[in-house]
Amino acid sequence: MFDFSIITQWFDQLLRITIGCPDWLAILIAYFQCRLGPMRVGYWGLLQVFADVLKMLIKEIFIVDKADKVLYLVAPLLVIIGSVGAFSFLPWNNGATVLDFNVGVFLLTAVSSIGVVGIFLAGWGSNNKYSVVSAMRGAVQMISYEMSLCLCLITAVILTGTMQMSGIVEAQTGPWKWLIFQGHIPALIAFFVFLIAGNAEANRGPFDMAEAESELTAGHHTEYSGMGFGFFYLAEFLNLFIIAGIAATVFLGGWVPVNIGIEAFDAVMDYIPGIVWFMGKAFFLVWILMWIKWTFPRLRIDQILKLEWKYLMPLALLNLVIMTVVVALGLYIK
Repeated sequence: MFDFSIITQWFDQLLRITIGCPDWLAILIAYFQCRLGPMRVGYWGLLQVFADVLKMLIKEIFIVDKADKVLYLVAPLLVIIGSVGAFSFLPWNNGATVLDFNVGVFLLTAVSSIGVVGIFLAGWGSNNKYSVVSAMRGAVQMISYEMSLCLCLITAVILTGTMQMSGIVEAQTGPWKWLIFQGHIPALIAFFVFLIAGNAEANRGPFDMAEAESELTAGHHTEYSGMGFGFFYLAEFLNLFIIAGIAATVFLGGWVPVNIGIEAFDAVMDYIPGIVWFMGKAFFLVWILMWIKWTFPRLRIDQILKLEWKYLMPLALLNLVIMTVVVALGLYIK
């Protein structure tokens, strides 16, 4: 006779991992590390997120001795402004974009670069040698990997013929018209390079050398407390979703559904709202990035820079030239 207790135990374990960890990123972390999420606060840990937010809001904000007060206070504001500004360029659905300029890709890269200044000022203004080292690491890493990010976006612009975010998505409507299918191998290379460079740009593992808690405590935001630290923490996870959202928009069609040329299948897919498609693609890429973070060990700073300047950027440059030839010869799916 079948033992139904096995199913009960498995289901209880699944609930403890998922429901017991209301933060969806913490769910993934617990899953990848084969452990339970936070379960102490509230039933199955449902109040953990609210407790963390409340704690951060009521914690005292202090300024360390001999710190540059202006730089110290401005730094977290610049970081969150850069993240929220880039967030506003994401096209959630057809016509549901906060900022949709005809030079959207250019403005997106410009606005997101503000965060680099905030990280540098946070370390410099804290009057802490560990924070300064972290800020230097973070700034040089982010500036370096922005090169590959921009080259991958230019590759997509060449294929679609527009810098407008909504225009890039609209160029991918139709059966097998996502950029990773239209542009063949060059588009796939640009997609994977973008994900790697974006992960490094967001200071996520294994590229989180700017934090490196074993040697720099908390990195550039070591001396911050309360919502000063909260802004850095929020910006990091916003940047994670922004990178995934941009990749989903530029290379996976954004709000465009899966269309394969079969009329009945495509008609069913078209019933699903565009925002569902966008969120599904973005969160799938977030899942991939989280998988990478909790799988690979942290790289050294010299390895991080070597990966960018010796491998990723030359590959992105070569890929850009190949994509230009592909478009000039009309070898992409029209």
